[in-house]
Amino acid sequence: MSATSLLTESVTLSAPSATAVAPHDPGAFMSRDIPADEFRAAMSSLAAPVTIVTCYDDTGTPRGLTASAVSSLSLDPPLLLVCLDRGSRTHDVLTGAAAFTVHLLGPENEALARKFAGPTGQRFEDVELANGPTSLHAPQLADSALRLTCARYDLIEAGDHTILVGRVAASDCLGRPAGGLVWHHRGFAHARPVEAR
Repeated sequence: MSATSLLTESVTLSAPSATAVAPHDPGAFMSRDIPADEFRAAMSSLAAPVTIVTCYDDTGTPRGLTASAVSSLSLDPPLLLVCLDRGSRTHDVLTGAAAFTVHLLGPENEALARKFAGPTGQRFEDVELANGPTSLHAPQLADSALRLTCARYDLIEAGDHTILVGRVAASDCLGRPAGGLVWHHRGFAHARPVEAR
Protein backbone atom coordinates (compact mmCIF):
# COMPACT_ATOMS: atom_id res chain seq x y z
CA MET A 1 0.00 0.00 0.00
CA SER A 2 1.36 3.41 -0.89
CA ALA A 3 1.58 6.31 1.50
CA THR A 4 -1.00 8.15 -0.60
CA SER A 5 -3.55 5.36 -0.34
CA LEU A 6 -2.95 5.01 3.38
CA LEU A 7 -3.65 8.70 3.89
CA THR A 8 -6.75 8.76 1.71
CA GLU A 9 -8.24 5.71 3.43
CA SER A 10 -7.81 7.20 6.88
CA VAL A 11 -8.38 10.92 6.51
CA THR A 12 -11.17 12.79 4.79
CA LEU A 13 -9.77 15.97 3.30
CA SER A 14 -11.89 19.07 3.77
CA ALA A 15 -11.54 22.80 3.86
CA PRO A 16 -9.80 24.08 7.01
CA SER A 17 -12.19 24.87 9.82
CA ALA A 18 -12.06 25.76 13.49
CA THR A 19 -12.66 22.08 14.33
CA ALA A 20 -9.83 20.73 12.16
CA VAL A 21 -7.45 18.31 13.85
CA ALA A 22 -4.39 20.05 15.24
CA PRO A 23 -1.23 19.48 13.14
CA HIS A 24 0.55 17.82 16.09
CA ASP A 25 -2.21 15.21 16.48
CA PRO A 26 -1.18 12.14 14.44
CA GLY A 27 -4.79 11.11 13.90
CA ALA A 28 -6.10 7.75 12.76
CA PHE A 29 -3.81 7.47 9.73
CA MET A 30 -0.76 7.17 12.03
CA SER A 31 -2.14 4.09 13.78
CA ARG A 32 -0.76 1.74 11.11
CA ASP A 33 2.82 1.01 10.08
CA ILE A 34 4.18 1.19 6.58
CA PRO A 35 4.78 -2.37 5.24
CA ALA A 36 8.31 -3.64 5.95
CA ASP A 37 9.26 -4.09 2.28
CA GLU A 38 8.07 -0.58 1.45
CA PHE A 39 10.01 0.88 4.38
CA ARG A 40 13.12 -1.07 3.37
CA ALA A 41 12.83 0.18 -0.22
CA ALA A 42 12.44 3.78 0.94
CA MET A 43 15.44 3.55 3.27
CA SER A 44 17.60 2.14 0.47
CA SER A 45 17.50 5.63 -1.06
CA LEU A 46 19.10 7.08 2.07
CA ALA A 47 22.88 6.98 1.67
CA ALA A 48 24.51 5.81 4.90
CA PRO A 49 28.14 5.65 6.01
CA VAL A 50 29.74 2.22 6.00
CA THR A 51 31.66 1.56 9.20
CA ILE A 52 33.17 -1.36 11.08
CA VAL A 53 32.52 -1.56 14.81
CA THR A 54 34.90 -3.64 16.93
CA CYS A 55 35.33 -4.67 20.55
CA TYR A 56 36.90 -7.41 22.65
CA ASP A 57 34.75 -10.19 24.06
CA ASP A 58 35.08 -11.58 27.60
CA THR A 59 38.06 -13.73 26.57
CA GLY A 60 39.93 -10.84 24.92
CA THR A 61 39.11 -12.05 21.40
CA PRO A 62 38.49 -9.32 18.79
CA ARG A 63 34.91 -9.18 17.53
CA GLY A 64 33.27 -6.84 15.04
CA LEU A 65 30.75 -6.21 12.30
CA THR A 66 29.95 -3.88 9.43
CA ALA A 67 27.37 -1.23 10.37
CA SER A 68 25.69 1.52 8.37
CA ALA A 69 23.24 2.86 10.98
CA VAL A 70 25.80 5.11 12.67
CA SER A 71 25.46 8.79 13.52
CA SER A 72 26.85 11.56 15.67
CA LEU A 73 24.52 12.30 18.58
CA SER A 74 25.94 15.03 20.80
CA LEU A 75 28.84 17.48 20.86
CA ASP A 76 28.89 18.03 24.62
CA PRO A 77 29.57 15.37 25.68
CA PRO A 78 30.87 13.87 22.40
CA LEU A 79 28.46 11.01 21.70
CA LEU A 80 27.74 8.80 18.72
CA LEU A 81 25.25 6.01 18.19
CA VAL A 82 25.30 2.65 16.45
CA CYS A 83 22.09 0.73 15.74
CA LEU A 84 22.58 -3.03 16.19
CA ASP A 85 20.22 -5.75 15.00
CA ARG A 86 19.34 -7.89 18.00
CA GLY A 87 19.48 -10.96 15.73
CA SER A 88 23.18 -10.40 15.00
CA ARG A 89 25.66 -12.85 16.52
CA THR A 90 27.82 -9.89 17.53
CA HIS A 91 25.01 -7.93 19.20
CA ASP A 92 25.46 -9.23 22.75
CA VAL A 93 29.24 -8.88 22.65
CA LEU A 94 29.09 -5.26 21.47
CA THR A 95 26.36 -4.21 23.87
CA GLY A 96 28.19 -5.90 26.74
CA ALA A 97 31.61 -4.41 26.01
CA ALA A 98 32.85 -1.48 28.09
CA ALA A 99 34.54 0.05 25.02
CA PHE A 100 34.28 -0.21 21.25
CA THR A 101 35.78 1.41 18.16
CA VAL A 102 33.94 2.76 15.13
CA HIS A 103 36.09 2.66 11.98
CA LEU A 104 35.05 5.11 9.27
CA LEU A 105 35.90 3.67 5.87
CA GLY A 106 37.00 5.08 2.55
CA PRO A 107 36.33 3.77 -0.97
CA GLU A 108 39.51 1.67 -0.72
CA ASN A 109 37.99 -0.31 2.18
CA GLU A 110 35.15 -1.98 0.29
CA ALA A 111 36.69 -5.48 0.60
CA LEU A 112 37.19 -4.95 4.34
CA ALA A 113 33.54 -3.93 4.76
CA ARG A 114 32.43 -7.06 2.89
CA LYS A 115 34.67 -9.22 5.09
CA PHE A 116 33.14 -7.87 8.30
CA ALA A 117 29.65 -8.48 6.89
CA GLY A 118 30.58 -12.11 6.21
CA PRO A 119 30.96 -15.18 8.45
CA THR A 120 31.63 -14.21 12.06
CA GLY A 121 34.61 -16.51 12.57
CA GLN A 122 36.49 -15.21 9.51
CA ARG A 123 36.20 -11.46 10.03
CA PHE A 124 39.62 -10.91 11.58
CA GLU A 125 41.49 -13.44 9.39
CA ASP A 126 44.42 -11.72 7.61
CA VAL A 127 43.34 -8.32 8.93
CA GLU A 128 46.15 -6.12 10.22
CA LEU A 129 45.54 -4.59 13.63
CA ALA A 130 47.12 -1.34 14.79
CA ASN A 131 49.05 -1.08 18.03
CA GLY A 132 48.70 1.86 20.37
CA PRO A 133 47.13 2.99 23.62
CA THR A 134 43.55 2.84 22.31
CA SER A 135 44.03 -0.74 21.02
CA LEU A 136 44.10 -1.89 24.64
CA HIS A 137 40.42 -0.98 24.95
CA ALA A 138 39.09 -2.16 21.57
CA PRO A 139 40.65 -3.68 18.43
CA GLN A 140 41.96 -1.11 15.95
CA LEU A 141 41.93 -1.96 12.24
CA ALA A 142 45.12 -0.60 10.71
CA ASP A 143 43.51 0.03 7.32
CA SER A 144 40.75 2.53 8.13
CA ALA A 145 40.65 6.23 7.43
CA LEU A 146 39.44 7.23 10.90
CA ARG A 147 39.01 5.39 14.18
CA LEU A 148 36.79 6.64 17.02
CA THR A 149 37.25 4.77 20.29
CA CYS A 150 34.29 5.01 22.64
CA ALA A 151 33.27 4.08 26.15
CA ARG A 152 29.79 2.56 26.35
CA TYR A 153 27.49 5.36 27.51
CA ASP A 154 23.96 4.02 27.12
CA LEU A 155 21.85 1.25 25.59
CA ILE A 156 18.37 1.98 24.24
CA GLU A 157 16.00 -0.76 23.07
CA ALA A 158 14.15 0.31 19.93
CA GLY A 159 12.04 -2.14 17.94
CA ASP A 160 14.19 -5.03 16.72
CA HIS A 161 17.43 -3.08 17.29
CA THR A 162 19.49 -1.83 20.19
CA ILE A 163 20.92 1.68 20.01
CA LEU A 164 24.44 1.56 21.40
CA VAL A 165 25.54 5.03 22.50
CA GLY A 166 29.24 5.65 22.89
CA ARG A 167 31.15 8.50 24.48
CA VAL A 168 34.08 9.26 22.18
CA ALA A 169 37.37 9.12 24.08
CA ALA A 170 39.91 9.06 21.24
CA SER A 171 40.17 9.83 17.54
CA ASP A 172 42.87 8.37 15.31
CA CYS A 173 42.97 9.80 11.79
CA LEU A 174 45.31 8.51 9.10
CA GLY A 175 45.07 11.77 7.14
CA ARG A 176 43.76 10.21 3.94
CA PRO A 177 42.11 12.22 1.17
CA ALA A 178 38.48 13.15 1.69
CA GLY A 179 35.90 10.65 0.56
CA GLY A 180 33.90 7.89 2.11
CA LEU A 181 32.35 4.50 1.58
CA VAL A 182 28.56 4.61 1.71
CA TRP A 183 25.67 2.15 1.37
CA HIS A 184 23.10 3.34 -1.17
CA HIS A 185 20.37 1.48 -3.08
CA ARG A 186 21.50 -1.82 -1.50
CA GLY A 187 25.06 -1.52 -2.74
CA PHE A 188 28.36 0.21 -2.05
CA ALA A 189 28.90 3.71 -3.41
CA HIS A 190 31.89 6.01 -3.21
CA ALA A 191 31.42 9.54 -1.85
CA ARG A 192 33.80 12.16 -3.18
CA PRO A 193 34.03 15.87 -2.39
CA VAL A 194 32.43 18.20 -4.91
CA GLU A 195 35.20 19.99 -6.76
CA ALA A 196 35.60 23.66 -5.90
CA ARG A 197 34.15 25.88 -8.61
